[in-house]
Amino acid sequence: MLRDSLSGVRVLDFSHVLAGPVCSMTLADLGAHVVKIEPPEGELGRKIGPPWVNGESPVFISVNRNKLSASIDLKTDAGRRVIRRMLGDADVLVENFRPGVMASMGLSFEAVREINPQLVYCSVSAFGQNGANRTRPGVDGIIQAASGLMSTLGSTNADPLKVPVPIADMLGGYLAALAILAALHRVRDGKGGAYLDVSLYNATVMLQQIGFASFFASGRNPDKVGSAAPYAAPNEAYPTQDGWMVVVAYHPARWTALCEELDMSWLASDPRFSTNDERVRHRAALHELLASKFTGHTTADWMARLCARDIICAPVATYSDVMASEEYSQSGLASTMDHPIAGRIRTHRFALSAADDATGHVDLAAPINGEHTRQVLQSYGISDAEIAELLDIGAIRASAMPPTRPNDHGAGRLAV
Repeated sequence: MLRDSLSGVRVLDFSHVLAGPVCSMTLADLGAHVVKIEPPEGELGRKIGPPWVNGESPVFISVNRNKLSASIDLKTDAGRRVIRRMLGDADVLVENFRPGVMASMGLSFEAVREINPQLVYCSVSAFGQNGANRTRPGVDGIIQAASGLMSTLGSTNADPLKVPVPIADMLGGYLAALAILAALHRVRDGKGGAYLDVSLYNATVMLQQIGFASFFASGRNPDKVGSAAPYAAPNEAYPTQDGWMVVVAYHPARWTALCEELDMSWLASDPRFSTNDERVRHRAALHELLASKFTGHTTADWMARLCARDIICAPVATYSDVMASEEYSQSGLASTMDHPIAGRIRTHRFALSAADDATGHVDLAAPINGEHTRQVLQSYGISDAEIAELLDIGAIRASAMPPTRPNDHGAGRLAV
């Protein structure tokens, strides 16, 4: 099954906030044994809010399911020695510090490769490990700005906009997981470990490959066209009597059907709108004409009428609308988890599944800091006496709250 396809793969996750945690969560969703290495004060993402649930960050919880947490102070020699011992038995390392930080702790790829030549070492950063901007700090909004994405969003003459969800972080995390899977395949083939340099900037430029393809062909920066697709019309949002809906009818048959349904058949023969190229060129005039019709009826009325003509359409849904929709209820995404502090929380499960996957898979909620320190170190061969000494000198921290859920998620080794 897809959900246990990485069973036996051991991941040490040194990352924080979003891109790295999204990467390691994806590996955990596929069955890997992921240990989140956190400082004594906890990972930075735990402090992102509002909102809060019993003092816990929903943002943190949303990107750290199915992981274990070991609190190890990397600023101490003893903490770094423990990590080096663990790396000898690990398959994957994920980190998203600024370039040079891991090296400053003696944990560079070159140093770690001497410990474990089979290790897949993945570094996620804003602008990559090389080049003039390698040490430049960059969060999601900075990457959206620097990659050109923000310049394409919104309407003409409007203020710059960003995608509200951290799209650069999410995409970078998913691409990092994809790269790790490819590298693990090489390890299985006996080709040794690898160093992976994942740049959020590169990932976000790659995301826009259709937009850049048009730019390369035309030499023109893209127009800001609001909800519209720059290459097709009609393909955008229109106001209705009680909301908004997106209508996509640039295919010739659908364009003709839309004109008929709107009782505007003459539009199909108007030279301004007779082809997709002409409709894109005269988009503003077309939008005004179509909008005047759509405001005459409710979204539900239009949905029924357009769907009957096989015209592609959808209401512009709020999150509340999504929760109440048939699409969501049938998606299989809805899930609840028991968190030791936040309590019963509503969330989403992993979006991918194989046809033969069982439906009874139970996800683990994000761990509290240091929840599994003892169990993790034991699973990596650290003795109880050594653990007690590390606790005594403050090199590690174990949560005072005992685990209330299973703590062995996919333990084991990658067969090579």
